[in-house]
Amino acid sequence: MAGDKIPSVYALDKPEPLDELLKKDRGEDCLPCKVVGGGAFLGLAAYSYISGTSQLEKNRAQIIAKKSMFGMRSRKLGITGISLGLAWLGIWRLAK
Repeated sequence: MAGDKIPSVYALDKPEPLDELLKKDRGEDCLPCKVVGGGAFLGLAAYSYISGTSQLEKNRAQIIAKKSMFGMRSRKLGITGISLGLAWLGIWRLAK
């Protein structure tokens, strides 16, 4: 107890820098964990795009016949957007 110093009010009032807090909070991440995690997201993006577009082409006649508000273009855009989002997560996981 003799070595403990009581911090001043100024030191307690001053917040710690965000960068230092984030560095302390971030855990160690091994390279195989990054590769498996990033590969999983990239594989999921590829699977989502390939299976989504193939199912969309299979049901093309039904979708056009329904004449719904969401046609082929918006559905393709949705599939592409989801796939790009998953691919971005995979790349981000590999990089960070």
